[in-house]
Amino acid sequence: MIRISEVRVIDDKGEQLGVMDTAEARRIAEERGFDLVEIAPNVRPPVCKIMDFGKYKYELSKKARESRKKQHVTHLKEIKIRPKIEEHDYQFKMRNAEKFLLNRDKVKFTVIFRGREMDHMEKGYEILQRIAGEFEPVASIENEAVRTGKIISMIMGPRSEKSVKKGGGDEDAKNKN
Repeated sequence: MIRISEVRVIDDKGEQLGVMDTAEARRIAEERGFDLVEIAPNVRPPVCKIMDFGKYKYELSKKARESRKKQHVTHLKEIKIRPKIEEHDYQFKMRNAEKFLLNRDKVKFTVIFRGREMDHMEKGYEILQRIAGEFEPVASIENEAVRTGKIISMIMGPRSEKSVKKGGGDEDAKNKN
């Protein structure tokens, strides 16, 4: 597929063979059992390398798979709370929220009001302030508490690991003094 008459050739060991005719470069590649691959088409003369192209493509796909394994997709988890929540239920939901945050996921806290509970919307804001205070070392508020009809919601995301470690170190320093 190389259409230009002369190319600069690099062999399979990485050594330069110099500028030569394309047909001769193909012949050398075939003698060695490799392919002639154009790696820098925009320079004059174009640079071609003698390599096993199938193996090269396999190595690229292998690196891409490895990089995808190391990625973490952040999910948005939702914790629904009522304004009259009992302490045990509150603690249970907070343990789940902590697991989500430590797993590097975002958490949406939603306080749902029904009927006459709507007269005491401040109770929902108090609950969300309490949650924000409890999770301050491991999470940061991404969206402040916002009222939308019968619900108040707030989104918290995990802090970066560096700031969590810094925060833990500062707490130890405070305790020593």
